[in-house]
Amino acid sequence: MGYAIDVDQFNFEQEIIKVSYEKPVLVDFYATWCGPCQILKPILEKLVKEYDFILAKIDIDQNPELASEYQVEGVPDVRIVDQGEVRPGFVGALTEIQIRQTLGKMNLKSDFELSLEALKNAITDQKFPQAKQLLDQLFSAYPDRPEVVLEAGNFLIVLNQFENAEKLLNTIPEDQREFFLKAQALKQLIQFKKDATAPGDSQLEQNYAKACQFTLAQQYPAALSLFLEIVSTHRQFKEDAAKKAMLTIFNLLGDEHPLTQEYRKKLMLELY
Repeated sequence: MGYAIDVDQFNFEQEIIKVSYEKPVLVDFYATWCGPCQILKPILEKLVKEYDFILAKIDIDQNPELASEYQVEGVPDVRIVDQGEVRPGFVGALTEIQIRQTLGKMNLKSDFELSLEALKNAITDQKFPQAKQLLDQLFSAYPDRPEVVLEAGNFLIVLNQFENAEKLLNTIPEDQREFFLKAQALKQLIQFKKDATAPGDSQLEQNYAKACQFTLAQQYPAALSLFLEIVSTHRQFKEDAAKKAMLTIFNLLGDEHPLTQEYRKKLMLELY
C-alpha cells in the first residue's frame, strides 16, 4: 500500500513534508556501517508493503546537514512526519511487534489487520458463513501468522467445537510468549463456557457463572468487577478460580490494555 524512497536534502521538502499532508511518512535515519540499522531495514521494508505510509530512508553520512538539523545522535533513528510536523518515533532496532504497535498508535492498519478485524466482527455478529470464508482467506494468505490461529480457535470455541479448538491452539509454541499466553487464555474460555451453563444453586456459584457469561460476551469490565468481588469475599472458591479467571482476561487483553492495568492493580491490593 505504501512505498519506500531514498531521500536527501534536495528532495526532503517535496518527498517528506509535502507528502505527509496526504499520508504519514516514517523517516529512517540510518548509516551503512550500523548493525542495528541493517536489522531494522528489512522489517520496515516489509511493513511498508502492508501499511499505507511512506518509508523515507536517509543516509546520515551522505546527508550530514539533515542529521544535524534534526539532531540525530544515534542510528537507527525513526521519525514520524504527519501534516508537515516531524515528531519523535523511536531510536534503535525495535521488534516487528513493537513497530506494529507504534503504527497502531498512529491509527494505521495493515490489510492483514483489517481482514482480522472483519473476521472478529463476523464472529461477534454470528455471521458464521462469512467468518468461515474470511478465515479460509486469512489462512491462505497468512499461513504462519499466530493471530489467525488464535481467531480460528476462538471461532471453534464459539461453535462449541472444543476438542478441535484445543488441538489448534496447542500448535502455538511456548517461545511465542505473547501468542502462547493468549492461546492458553482461549483454552480457559472452554471452561468458562461450561461454568456459564451450569451455575449451581448458591448465589456465589451463580455470580461466578454470570462473570463467565460476561467474559464470553466480551463484557470485560463487568466480568472483572464481579470476579474481583469473588476474590475479595470468597478467595478459595473453586481453588481460587476467580483470580485465575482475571489472569485469563489479562492475557486475552494484553499487558498494555487499560483494563488489564487497572484491574491488575486492584487484584494486587486484594491479594496483598
